[in-house]
Amino acid sequence: MRLQKNTSLALYSVLEFAIDPTRHIPAAEIAARYGVSPHHLAKVLSELARSGIVESVRGVGGGYRFAGNARRITLMDVIRLFEELAPGPNERREPSDATPVGMALGAVLSEIDEIAKATLSSITLATMLRLIERQQGRPASPVAAAPGDAPAAAQPAPRRGAREAAGGQPAPRGRGEVARGGR
Repeated sequence: MRLQKNTSLALYSVLEFAIDPTRHIPAAEIAARYGVSPHHLAKVLSELARSGIVESVRGVGGGYRFAGNARRITLMDVIRLFEELAPGPNERREPSDATPVGMALGAVLSEIDEIAKATLSSITLATMLRLIERQQGRPASPVAAAPGDAPAAAQPAPRRGAREAAGGQPAPRGRGEVARGGR
C-alpha cells in the first residue's frame, strides 16, 4: 500500500501532536520539520480538525493540539481520512489482468492490501508513541504506556527448538531453514 503525501503528512502531524497533547504546535513548526509548505500542511490539518483528531487554537501561543484518544485511534483511522481504499469502478485495467496469471497476481496483491489494512487497523497511536520513545531511548509517557497496545512486531518472537514442547512434533521450518541432522 502506497500512501499519498497528504496521508503521510497527516500521520506525521498526528503523532507529533500526540507526543505532547497539552502543547500547542504551530503548523509552521511541523511544516519546517518535514520540509513541506505551511499552506499545504494547513489543508491536511484542517481535515484532521474537522474529524476531531486535532483542534485548532487561535491567537498568541496557538497552533494545533491533539484532541483524540491515542489508545483508541489507529493508523488506519487517520489513513481513511485521506485515502480511497476501495478500488474505484473506473480503475484502469490492463488486458493482461484478465489472464490466468494476471488474475492470480491480482488475488495475491489484493490479499497483501487486506493484510496491510488489518495491520494498520490494529496499531494505535499509543503503540506508535511507545515505539517512537523506544527508538529515542526515552521512558514511555503516561499516554503511551497503556497496557495491551504493543503491536505483535514489537514483541519478541517465541523461541522454537527442534521439537515442540508438547507432543514432541518437529517445529515447522521457515522458508530457507534447513533441518538439522542427517537425512
